[in-house]
Amino acid sequence: MAQLPFQAFDADQHYYEAEDAFIRHIDPRMKKRCMQWATIDGRQRLLVGGKVNRFIPNPTFDPVAKPGILDEFFRGKNPEQKDVRTLFGELDPINPAYRNRDARLALMDTQGIEGAFFLPTLGVGMEESLRNDVPALLAAFTAFNRWMHEDWGFAYQNRIFAAPYITLVDEDWAVAELEHALEHDARVIVMRPGPISHKDGSCSPGDKRFDAFWGLAAEAGITVSYHAGDAGYLRYSADWGTTEEFKAFEFDTLRHCLSASPIRDTLAALICHGVLERHPNTRIATIETGSSWVTPLISSLKKAYGQMSTAFASDPVEQLRSHVWVSPYYEDDLEGLRDHLGASQILFGSDYPHAEGLAEPTDYIYDLKGYDEDEIRLTMRENGLGLTQRRPA
Repeated sequence: MAQLPFQAFDADQHYYEAEDAFIRHIDPRMKKRCMQWATIDGRQRLLVGGKVNRFIPNPTFDPVAKPGILDEFFRGKNPEQKDVRTLFGELDPINPAYRNRDARLALMDTQGIEGAFFLPTLGVGMEESLRNDVPALLAAFTAFNRWMHEDWGFAYQNRIFAAPYITLVDEDWAVAELEHALEHDARVIVMRPGPISHKDGSCSPGDKRFDAFWGLAAEAGITVSYHAGDAGYLRYSADWGTTEEFKAFEFDTLRHCLSASPIRDTLAALICHGVLERHPNTRIATIETGSSWVTPLISSLKKAYGQMSTAFASDPVEQLRSHVWVSPYYEDDLEGLRDHLGASQILFGSDYPHAEGLAEPTDYIYDLKGYDEDEIRLTMRENGLGLTQRRPA
């Protein structure tokens, strides 16, 4: 484990949801339309909307993969050409620290982590699974956020910052849920990237109908994070012959090489549709979406501004650089990202304890080649820590 001269702040840590995460606080009238457990062929399976859900191979998370076991695979290294199931190796009984906040704080002490954003594992795949039943979707995430606050807390001991999940499929619900989060001291919320499967039809998250939500988030100075999950983009890759069902750790080479990028498109929509101009105190963090999208987005924004500057109140590239913080994959071009955005906009995120993350979170520093001491401290601590502080307008 890397020894740092300071305590780090990790912008991408995860819990493994309790089996009743979506059930404990669900409206009993909605239970059958939301999440249920069933034993099928002797195995416990998660039903979502009455259908077996395959987003996570084993949604009970017991046993579960060792942290960082797929590190080399995600760096593009698999010299023996093993399949992913083989690379997982022997699974472990679930660690109490993955589901208990006090056990997790003790683990963070040994890891040199002062604080972290805590994000869903199962939760980031559930919005798409319920997109065709909006009342069930809203009921499920209302229940999920109440469980999250109860088990993890939104600012537990000012170290664990669990992020309530917000969807914009219903703008009134989104505002009410954000108000609840703010009342309970949330510092960060999480959303999925991609277009909004709104009750009145698909649309941009930058549509003015969502201004009450964005205005409240900006006024409160809370951080809005976008985290990878099932963004619904497989419907586009399905046009190329791939499957439309999202399964974690199922790798289709064509799907991974296609150019569709939900996070790039989401940021483009927010900028081009004026969210950051109408709500200049907005702070956005992109987490576990990598950073390969940054360069092509900057190129596109530059060209659009050059062709039609009157469509923007200010330089769209500078909007990106002022309002967006990026947590890149450790295997990305981190020096190039720094040169494009500046070290002040880069977040260290380990993805602990996921298989595709780092077994030792602070080992991230070994990939910050070319960063000086000040840039390392910004990336590994100060930038993320700053985003936990509400910055009211």
